[in-house]
Amino acid sequence: MDHARRLLLRDGEPVRVGSRALDLLIALVDRAGDVVGKHELLDVVWKGVVVDEAAVRVHLASLRRALGDGRDGARYIVNIPGRGYSFVAPIARDEPKAHPPQAEPPVARSIGPVPAPSRAPIGRDHVIGSLSELLLTRRFVSVVGAGGIGKTTVAAAIAQRLRSEFGDDNVVFVDFGAVSEPELVLGAITSAVGCAVGGADPFAELLTFLDEKRMLIVFDSCEHLVDQTSQLAGKLYQRAPSVHMLITSRESLRVEGETVHLLSPLAYPADEKPTAAEALATPAVQLFMDRAAFSGFHGELTDGDAPVVAEICRRTDGIALAIELAASRVGTYGIHGVASLLAGNMELSLTGRRNVVARHRTLEAMLDWSFNLLAEDERRILCRLSVFVGLFTMEAACSVAGDGEQDAAVAATLASLVDKSLVWVQPEGEGVFYRLPDMTRAYARGRLDESDTSGSIADRHARYFAALFKAIALEHGAYTDIGRYVPHIGNVRKALEWSFSSDDRHAIGVELAADSAPLFLGLWLLTESSHWARRALEVAKGVSDLPRREVRLLEALAVSTMHTLGNTQEVRNAIERGLNLSDTEGGGLTQLRLLAGLNLFLTRLGDFDGALAAAKRSGAIAAKSGTPGDRVIAEWILAAAYHMAGDQAAALDHCERGFMLEANVGQLEINLFGYDHHLRAELARARALSLRGAPVAASQLVLEAMDRASRSSLPGDYSMAAAHGIPVLLWSGSVDQSGEHIERLLAHAERHALKSHAAAALVLRGERLLLLGESPAGLETLREALNMLVRERFHMIIPAASRSLAEALAQCGNHGEAAATVDGAISSATKMSQRFYLPDLLRTRGEILLRGPSPDVEAAEAAFRSSIELARDQSATAWELKAAVPLARLLLQQGRDAEAQALLGSIYEAHPEKDGTRELTEAAHILRRAPREPD
Repeated sequence: MDHARRLLLRDGEPVRVGSRALDLLIALVDRAGDVVGKHELLDVVWKGVVVDEAAVRVHLASLRRALGDGRDGARYIVNIPGRGYSFVAPIARDEPKAHPPQAEPPVARSIGPVPAPSRAPIGRDHVIGSLSELLLTRRFVSVVGAGGIGKTTVAAAIAQRLRSEFGDDNVVFVDFGAVSEPELVLGAITSAVGCAVGGADPFAELLTFLDEKRMLIVFDSCEHLVDQTSQLAGKLYQRAPSVHMLITSRESLRVEGETVHLLSPLAYPADEKPTAAEALATPAVQLFMDRAAFSGFHGELTDGDAPVVAEICRRTDGIALAIELAASRVGTYGIHGVASLLAGNMELSLTGRRNVVARHRTLEAMLDWSFNLLAEDERRILCRLSVFVGLFTMEAACSVAGDGEQDAAVAATLASLVDKSLVWVQPEGEGVFYRLPDMTRAYARGRLDESDTSGSIADRHARYFAALFKAIALEHGAYTDIGRYVPHIGNVRKALEWSFSSDDRHAIGVELAADSAPLFLGLWLLTESSHWARRALEVAKGVSDLPRREVRLLEALAVSTMHTLGNTQEVRNAIERGLNLSDTEGGGLTQLRLLAGLNLFLTRLGDFDGALAAAKRSGAIAAKSGTPGDRVIAEWILAAAYHMAGDQAAALDHCERGFMLEANVGQLEINLFGYDHHLRAELARARALSLRGAPVAASQLVLEAMDRASRSSLPGDYSMAAAHGIPVLLWSGSVDQSGEHIERLLAHAERHALKSHAAAALVLRGERLLLLGESPAGLETLREALNMLVRERFHMIIPAASRSLAEALAQCGNHGEAAATVDGAISSATKMSQRFYLPDLLRTRGEILLRGPSPDVEAAEAAFRSSIELARDQSATAWELKAAVPLARLLLQQGRDAEAQALLGSIYEAHPEKDGTRELTEAAHILRRAPREPD
């Protein structure tokens, strides 16, 4: 056990143990062999905190597990009943070894994952421990101090320490240094916590996502966005009681619930002439010598040099970043040389500005001094690199920061800046990226803004990323490898902002918006996607004569708007405008994507004939192109369209054709308008199979499809699979299997703001409640669901919801309203040519007519027969049987046994599966009965 470093080691490797458990171990080891009472342990470990004796037992149990107490006969801590605990293992005390001092590392920040410091922070153990405990009790703690003082380092260490408390997936790090616009603050938070936002109220969606989650969120570098972060942090504190927030900023947020901790500078020697030992006892000098060693200085600190180093640390006010920058030049200039440079260049600034904003001015002066030590080419390159937001590649640096010199020269300068800790290296996946530390970037950006090259560098930056994404040639729907382009997202945003800020740069913005649109869609950043698409389309006519780019923007607008705002006229206009332009360009795949979008849009609106017409257009385009991939897409679009148009035989035929074609070319990645169309075809096949009389096979297919969709990176895939797959389970009467998936769909749709599918989930919940006999609850749920469907213009499933509502009303005894509801649904479906739903609606009408206080047997029989006839026209054998069973019951009641059996016999035999639904079971029972002789 390393008492000073608070580490428990086994074979040289750290053992994970909680801070309280480690305090208990230290207390027991310090008095090894003695019995230490419970109350004494409470006073030592939980000083000033009211806890009961159970806390000691819990943490000792954890400590024993960590030590391996009792394993292979090993004994460390024993309980003395009625007295306390004693550490009984042998102890060997080693003389402390002189460890080279460890520096506060530059923490590579990123949005989402917590940066992992490469070395333990110097001089921060106590504050990290106390703030960790404070954060658990207060929930909302702000670490406030000067720039470069070590706020991020402390926050990252706290987050790492609390991983075991919250769990790895529930500790996230939001780097606001990469966010420049106030309106992007909420998006940065939602992205970091993993909440995919797509609706009109992102904050409400964030609260829903965080509901009941115990999470630690670190808001890092908030000072430039203090108004926005303070508002959001205050609301999260009040409305998300399980969320803990750790803030780093140069000023407090000043909102209710905030506990402020002022982070002090690193301590330096108080004596003007300390010895080397006295100087090295302070963290500021430890940090200085550590960084000096990394700069190439290999000497030991002497008594003669100790006062000089102490003075350097004093002049930098103990600010960690300033100390590091000074120490980084010791390898070149030596300790006395650095002191002379510091005194000559910094003295006036330190004394002249200290009473204004002391900490900020000291850091600014230190950065000034460090900057002046650079060679001219290093200064120029550093300033120009400040144009990047977050990560950038070597290629990007050479293109944007160079000035006509060879790439090798820029690369060499960049390597030099890395060596001097002014640029950090950050591996991402298989690539290597670079970034400027936040404070360095802010300083260098100020220098760049003072020059006359600021505008030209921003122009280069925007043009570089426009050219990059043109070369990458991302395609809508091809999202398998989209993650490799995530590091560019901050720079793309900045380039777009700059390009659209002036009329003479709009052409760059249009080009970049069009070519980067798949990046935003593939990351499900739908609100941003629609924003940039609209902005580009507003100016596209005046700056671009390329219909291809306009078509890409129109497609992006249509996809993102359909999933965020619903089935609006704007979506249809964008699709149809895109189709007109793509006809001119002759782009087959583009036309297929847009026709798939039109088919989806019209299907969601309940215009099944219009959707089929769009599907047939896709078939003609695929036939003309002759490309196997195009033909697969067209077949699957046709399959889904024929299914909803009421031709199940044709739907199955087109499904199988598509699957056979795909088998010849290999599985295709076909994501169109936010949905995997291979998945869509599987659902159409399962639904058609169920209606054709194979409920068991169909149920198995939808369960497999939902399982695969749940692993998709795009939220729309699972919501589609569940919304259209669960009905197959309900058609077969599977209330147990459907229940779990219904609740999962509802949670998924609400989490991702997929309001149409949330409404669909409520419909399915209501239908399941009816199957369970919970009619009043089902009725209330269905009323709520129908209101949502109307608001979202999701007319595709309104007939099904209306049918279920009518059934619920009848079960609750509201026969008049039930009849009016089903009649209204039949009238609406007939008017809209929604033939798919008519068999089930007519069957329900027949059953309602028989349930009323005055059953209308003749009208009920007519409704059943009409249902059977329409179902037969659709090749929907299952719906034939569903109407034939209640009709057979009616005929049996009238003594028409032979007629009932004749009616059921042919329909039952047409089913390839003879079980799997209640109707099949009842039909088999009726058919086994011997017919009675008619009276």
